Amino acid sequence: MSGRPQTPSQTIGPFFHDALMRYGVDQIDPDAEAGAPIVVVGSVLDGAGDIVSDAMVEVWQADGSGRYRHPADGRVGDVPSSFIGFGRVASTDEGTFRVSTAMPGTVPGPNGSIQAPHLSLQIFARGLLDRLCTRIYFPDLAENAADPVLGQVPEERRDTLIARPEGQEDGASIYRFDVVLQGEGETVFFDV
Repeated sequence: MSGRPQTPSQTIGPFFHDALMRYGVDQIDPDAEAGAPIVVVGSVLDGAGDIVSDAMVEVWQADGSGRYRHPADGRVGDVPSSFIGFGRVASTDEGTFRVSTAMPGTVPGPNGSIQAPHLSLQIFARGLLDRLCTRIYFPDLAENAADPVLGQVPEERRDTLIARPEGQEDGASIYRFDVVLQGEGETVFFDV
């Protein structure tokens, strides 16, 4: 063995606001061509319920017809040209984030199943050794009952994945989704 010690592992951040967030994207469907307009607002909270003011939230989603802006989808040519499908926002000093986008459609799931409309989220923050992956589902959709991912979550914890409606703003439906990193009401995270 060489005389150099192993470098210790490091946690993620806090460098988002200075480096990665310089060019954040909070308008995933800027021309409102990909489906019904929605806005997702939320907070990132730590285990004590305190805000996390330097988190980064990434969103990836299908358009309103269930098509991803990704070559593996095969239908990417049908995705509206202004629909980005991916966004990255920083939490504010108040610990909040906001993303304007389109209501996603259903997408194919494993073994021929259909996944309910959802947004995929990845959360990065100081103190985390790796990103956290979760989903945002929308309330009162019949597709939620048959979603293969949501169906694997214990029923008493599914509400941590369901956004809450908060009205309308400029023709867009507003949904609230808070990310609780640990403790009581912890958001369900997936090992992907």
